[in-house]
Amino acid sequence: MVLRVGVVGGGQLARMMIAPAVELGIELRVLAEEPGMSASLAATAVGDYHHADVVLAFAREVDVITFDHEHVPQDVLAALVEAGVAVHPGPHALRFAQDKLEMRARLAELGMPQPDWAAVSDAGELDDFLAAHGGRGIVKTPRGGYDGKGVRVVNSGVEADDWFAALAEDARGGSLLAEELVEFSRELAQQVARRPSGQTRAYPLVETVQRGGVCAEVLAPAPHATDRLVEVAAELGIAIANGLDVVGMLAVELFQTIDDRILVNELAMRPHNSGHWTQDGATTSQFEQHLRAVLDLPLGDTAPTQPWSVMVNILGGPAEGALEERFAPAMVDQPSAKIHTYGKAPRPGRKVGHVTVAGHDLDDVAYRARAAAAFFTD
Repeated sequence: MVLRVGVVGGGQLARMMIAPAVELGIELRVLAEEPGMSASLAATAVGDYHHADVVLAFAREVDVITFDHEHVPQDVLAALVEAGVAVHPGPHALRFAQDKLEMRARLAELGMPQPDWAAVSDAGELDDFLAAHGGRGIVKTPRGGYDGKGVRVVNSGVEADDWFAALAEDARGGSLLAEELVEFSRELAQQVARRPSGQTRAYPLVETVQRGGVCAEVLAPAPHATDRLVEVAAELGIAIANGLDVVGMLAVELFQTIDDRILVNELAMRPHNSGHWTQDGATTSQFEQHLRAVLDLPLGDTAPTQPWSVMVNILGGPAEGALEERFAPAMVDQPSAKIHTYGKAPRPGRKVGHVTVAGHDLDDVAYRARAAAAFFTD
């Protein structure tokens, strides 16, 4: 009997589930937001995921529903569950990836290390928080932010007046999230896979390099990570996955502070940019693992296949011409590089693909990955 997985969202994460689905004999179906999206090779429906009737009709043709992103509204998710649809991760878990204030509160209940934070409903409350944290801090919109969007470094409450005004006009109301400005030495990410039966597997801890709030590179495993740091990060990721009842892939974005603590920054309950290296550098890619997990199949080995892997995002793409025109020269120059593109038109700042190189020498691997990626931008 063929297993059928439905993915809500037609972006690159759904696209990269196609190959492992084919290899495992899984029928992958995608509900894309519009024609011609990244996952159009597997798209079997086009519709608005904000409407329960659209998603319910799509769900009738599959065994389990999962996601390319976390933005499906809770009322739509509730309708799926009420109709008896298997939804992984479930709405009770996804709420903590959808709302950063709920995430912070739940992580505090679980005793997880995180920055000092507060819910602030006006500029005065934000000023009070800033005054208690050295006069400078981070303010975030609780919902909808990604890749640096919905995040600001502020010195005064008035710098978030437009966001407070938007909240006042929103029927849901609510508050903004204020966080201390963490002094960190680097950013890390811990990925964990979990299936409904409770089996978990942790991937190697990785270092992520951000530029302009967007992930630019991932080094796997994280260089110079002590055995204790690796152990603590894996334990933390598994504890969060269990505590939130996540099913599928979970990415825990972390700060390593200048005094060598780790603090939870954000969560993603799906395959994640920090795990793209696994396509070419791990025994089981995060995309295959996610499919295994949501179908409650035994999880695969997460061990690296090479000592080092470096993933470099292709951001923006060429100013003129198509990405495909750059393949041949990149392949000639860097034959060890694995090139992945997303079927997206070039646009400044947009993630249009990534390059991964795996090998035995970190400096050499990083050089080759960066050199290959450079062919795709001007």
